[in-house]
Amino acid sequence: MHICYKHDLCVENALKQAEMVCENKGIRFTEIRKKILAMVWQNHGAAKAYDILDKLREKDISTKPPTVYRALDFLMEHNLIHKLNSLNAYVGCSHPLEPCACYFLICYICGHVHECCNETITSAILKTTHHYQFKAKHVTLEIEGKCQQCAQEN
Repeated sequence: MHICYKHDLCVENALKQAEMVCENKGIRFTEIRKKILAMVWQNHGAAKAYDILDKLREKDISTKPPTVYRALDFLMEHNLIHKLNSLNAYVGCSHPLEPCACYFLICYICGHVHECCNETITSAILKTTHHYQFKAKHVTLEIEGKCQQCAQEN
């Protein structure tokens, strides 16, 4: 599980890792992709595409929804972010240099999302997909509940 102690470092680290991923793959990490990745990492909740669009429009009125969706698709394709289907929103990937099947703990009270990786769960998913000769395109396991802080407050 990714735990943040100093949030500015999370964003900075995510951008540095994204630059490495793009450089290693020989692909462009454009300014709009950088801005959108930084916006996804702005908090530890999930970011919705139209919220990102609204923030971009504060700076550049000409930004259109397809621009945001193309950048989000690029970031997902290169394992820099994940889409949480239950929320129709996006979170940053805490380990884009070592992609694996992750699962997410989503607090329905405060909205915080924790990315978790577990080899046992990943192995079980791989065994199951292999058993059924199923080729998984994306694996996203989402667990909704209360985080420790919200559980203590309620």
